[in-house]
Amino acid sequence: MPNSELAEMVDTSDEWIRARTGIGERRIAAPEETTCSLAVNAARAALDKAHVAPEDLDLVIVATCTPDYANMPATASLVQHALGAPRAAAVDLNAVCSGFIYALATGSQFINTGAYRNVLVIGAEVFTRILDWRDRSTCVLFGDGAGAVLLQPTDTPGGLLSFVLGSDGAGACSLYVPAGGSRQPASADTVAERGHYVKMQGRDVFRFATRVLPDSVLRALEAAQLTTDDMDVLIPHQANTRIIDHAVRRLKVDGTSVFSNVERYGNTSAASIPVALCEAVDEGLVQAGSTVVMSGFGAGLSWGTVVWKWHG
Repeated sequence: MPNSELAEMVDTSDEWIRARTGIGERRIAAPEETTCSLAVNAARAALDKAHVAPEDLDLVIVATCTPDYANMPATASLVQHALGAPRAAAVDLNAVCSGFIYALATGSQFINTGAYRNVLVIGAEVFTRILDWRDRSTCVLFGDGAGAVLLQPTDTPGGLLSFVLGSDGAGACSLYVPAGGSRQPASADTVAERGHYVKMQGRDVFRFATRVLPDSVLRALEAAQLTTDDMDVLIPHQANTRIIDHAVRRLKVDGTSVFSNVERYGNTSAASIPVALCEAVDEGLVQAGSTVVMSGFGAGLSWGTVVWKWHG
């Protein structure tokens, strides 16, 4: 969906959206598609690339805030069944836009302890299903997508070098869906009040993001005993080019080492970092031996950064 199509729905324009977000278009899931179906497609691509059969999976983690079912079952269980992975445990993880980073850190612990050998980590969202298409402050920002990686043990030094995870629940209502949970169960009134759509205090989220993104990157690099000079590629959450540009200035790094595809996809929440990672690999920006920093931030308010030595 290009900006020009949105301009036919709400009071906006391509120039307005690009100037404030850097977004030119976004992907919208087809009516028959769900978070599970997108996750399964991404998972199969990751398994094919790794030459691993679904039967060998030990754990499936799906990072999402838009599960197929609001309460139960976990989307990860649906993905596990669709893949044909009967041995695998399955669990959803909801840290919204930070979800993939949380899931990477979590999945890595199962590998590092020796508990599991094949952990599938997926970030998947059909975020457009919770958008109010009358609200130009939110509907122009988001899109749908999924990306996946497979974690395995290796004798080669590297992998996860460090991680930083954080949360500030005081800002929870800066970005949230008011209705549908136990606090405000679904009713005719909540539907009429459009309470099942995303609400956002844009300025608050922007101030939060521009602070925590560079700060968490520096903390994670320090934990890995590295500096920004050691960072080959930075893959930030793809929310807004102004946030990314601010981080580049704060970190004093070469912008060419920062990967961004927000112009094409918009903010795909937990899917944004794995989608960007896959594209960075395909474009040759991430290669064997690269030190890759991935950093997310979003509702919660939450944030997370991992420093990763890429094995290829």
